Amino acid sequence: MTGRDARGDQPRESPVSVTRFAPNRHVSRPVARRVAIVGTGVIGASWAAHFLGRGLDVVATDPAPGAEQRLRADVAAHWPTVASLGLAEGASTDRLTFTADIAEAVADADVVQENGPERVEVKHALFAALDAAARPDAILASSSSMLPPSLIAQACTEHPERVVVGHPFNPPHIVPLVEVVPGERTSEDVVQRAMDFYAGVGKRPIRLRQEVPGHIANRLQAALWREAYSLVERGVATVADVDAAIAHGPGLRWAVLGPFVNQHLSGGPGGLAHVLAHLGPPTEDIWHDLGDPALTPQLAEQLVAGVDEELAGIDPADLVARRDAVLHALLAAKAGIDLP
Repeated sequence: MTGRDARGDQPRESPVSVTRFAPNRHVSRPVARRVAIVGTGVIGASWAAHFLGRGLDVVATDPAPGAEQRLRADVAAHWPTVASLGLAEGASTDRLTFTADIAEAVADADVVQENGPERVEVKHALFAALDAAARPDAILASSSSMLPPSLIAQACTEHPERVVVGHPFNPPHIVPLVEVVPGERTSEDVVQRAMDFYAGVGKRPIRLRQEVPGHIANRLQAALWREAYSLVERGVATVADVDAAIAHGPGLRWAVLGPFVNQHLSGGPGGLAHVLAHLGPPTEDIWHDLGDPALTPQLAEQLVAGVDEELAGIDPADLVARRDAVLHALLAAKAGIDLP
């Protein structure tokens, strides 16, 4: 193992505790003291920064050459944002350790957060190793955005009941949503412990009642992208027009409340019942007119060219920083207001 041992000079008696979306309010039962990060790319590094900010010991593993150096650089880059969102007692980047040995990384972990490529054969190889090396009571959570946990858990011959999907939204160190998806063999205890864990580290977990490709949020995004691509393909709007229509229109409301509650509020005193009664038929007409584009090379080229034109002269890294600053301000504003 390289790097500083997370257990060396930081007490393990200050765990994250169960709480519902208010991580600084402690209750009795500890959820996790030590988290293993398997795969340290964009999502894994963001997860590592978030867990460190919540006062956890984090041990990371990744076989790629130079992975530790990249991870530490990424965590350092994320840390100012993590700190500005509020650090838990004992939070420190010194609690991050790294090893190339996956078995060593997960041996003493309470929760394993896997972030490998979205390929079934890769997930199976990883989870076979995790199942063999992790403690029987450790939660094995995958960040998979598309694959169902029942498929992932097929590689686990020892304890498939502790496998869940814990899908974050990018970047995990800022965006609160985590989709918790149990598989066919996942135990109810593991589901509840996973929900408690994510809530305890300041996330907004939601539980899926069925396994579906893409879970919830990505399916909703895919529905929007489908029509956005169609509108560009049909010549109704440019890429920049579509982006503006969302970013300066309904996207502002969606960042505060979900689609059902927003629709309910738009109905005035009659609420959603009024909207469905009066705008339901016209909405169905729109559904029948929605596009069904094929993502051909020509359409892909058109979309990429549209984004390049929209962002001409804008530094992508600077745009990410400005986006994240707005997300930070929005989350700070929402934190002081009671919203569903």
